[in-house]
Amino acid sequence: MNKKLNQSMVRCLGLSLLSLVVAASPPQARAAAEPSLVTALVDLAHPGAEISPCFSGLSFEAQLLMPDTNGLRYFRADNLPLVTLFHTLGIKSLRIGGNTSDRDAKKLPGPADWDSLFGFAQKAGVKVIYGLQLYKGDPQVAAQTVKYMMDRYAPLVDSFSIGQESSAYPVTAVDNRPNSERMGAGAERFTYSNFARDWRKFSDAIIAAVPEVRFCGPGIHKDPEWARHFIAEFGNSNHVALITEHLYAGGAGGKVPTPEIGRSRMLSDEFIQTYQSLYDGFVPMSLSNGLPYRLEEVNNYYNGGATNVSNTFASALWGLDFMHWWAARGASGLNFHTGDRVAAGSILLTSKYTAFCSTANGYEVRPLGHAIKAFDLGGHGRMIPVTLSNPSQRNLALYAVLGDDRTLYVTAINKAYDAAARPVPLRIEFKNGFFKAVETMDLAVSNNDIAASRGCTLGGAGVMEDGHWDEKWVRQEDFNRSGSHPGRFQMELPSARAIIIRFIPQ
Repeated sequence: MNKKLNQSMVRCLGLSLLSLVVAASPPQARAAAEPSLVTALVDLAHPGAEISPCFSGLSFEAQLLMPDTNGLRYFRADNLPLVTLFHTLGIKSLRIGGNTSDRDAKKLPGPADWDSLFGFAQKAGVKVIYGLQLYKGDPQVAAQTVKYMMDRYAPLVDSFSIGQESSAYPVTAVDNRPNSERMGAGAERFTYSNFARDWRKFSDAIIAAVPEVRFCGPGIHKDPEWARHFIAEFGNSNHVALITEHLYAGGAGGKVPTPEIGRSRMLSDEFIQTYQSLYDGFVPMSLSNGLPYRLEEVNNYYNGGATNVSNTFASALWGLDFMHWWAARGASGLNFHTGDRVAAGSILLTSKYTAFCSTANGYEVRPLGHAIKAFDLGGHGRMIPVTLSNPSQRNLALYAVLGDDRTLYVTAINKAYDAAARPVPLRIEFKNGFFKAVETMDLAVSNNDIAASRGCTLGGAGVMEDGHWDEKWVRQEDFNRSGSHPGRFQMELPSARAIIIRFIPQ
């Protein structure tokens, strides 16, 4: 693959936004070259769109709502470590769905499960996107479900989706596809026309029972054509308020040839090109129809992720870049599919891509969870245009966000992962802006080892099992000295590292 400079001009809500991400492949080859100065010009005079306050989200299987063998529910108001963790990570959207909400549902949640869910949602400060069963479902049961929730918990409800990845529904009486082979162009045969017929039947029944309902959809994996059809048919009717898609850019986790290849792909142009293709395929149509969009189920590789890939520090660098990439393009948010076990076809597998997993005392936060927190630190406010000069075409990305208090957050991500590589010299210059102080925080792992599954830190500390995290910024005392002044800042960016840089206004 040739080295190249990726530039994307994004227009959202009439505001121009330049989010320039530089990535070249393979990262190992780039790391061997002598790094030259990378310069980022941050244009504070032309702020772009505001990032949605509800951008950060998680997605869980519907089966998780029901009691475990000890009669205990995962989502409950007194699950204090989980409540604390949601607040710590900045989670504002909770999506309940997955295969266990639809075609592979063995039992659907009931009133006691919903009461517990919304008790948790209130404590955690999140709004819920709730998935309803379409495949072999009953419109009246769906209507009763929606009515129960809206009568009691309407302020905590974002919207309802009808169906889960319907393009992958079976088209035969007995689904003989292997569990690992039920997604992808070669395995998906269910037609949009059949989905639309059934979706309309369900939505009509629900609207009759709950006139104020809000729907989202179509909730299909990496298929912009379905989204375009859905917008054309339902976008201006049937209470549709949000367009949703799913995205696992790497495909099936079980098909990754080696962990090294899986991690390399995650940090390469290949993933970014997949995002761009999905974006180009439906987002312009969604926004031109006045409809916000959200990726309500995402992660790196599906079927629970890839072994020694999805749970490594590479997923932290990927996840932070992934969140900023979509925020820069006007997405209302992302919901990372997570949980101890997730659906792969009709079975549940131990999740390798989860942001955190249960322990005896709370939750172990994985590298991806630390990336979500890193975004929370530098992802509130308006996107700021950045022009990046990257002569050596280093595999890095840089994003700028201006907070309401005029504090500027720059997130710099070096996705090159050769531990022996020299740090990249980075100079940040400001157009129409001056700052009196600079503080930084690193998202890092020991020895810059992207294959590490433990030892990830943010600001020198990991998120603890009880959900707490100690925030610690490092003041850059040499600001205004050699190489830096109020309108410029220079530093070195090590390989396999992300740094959030906080510029404090004068």
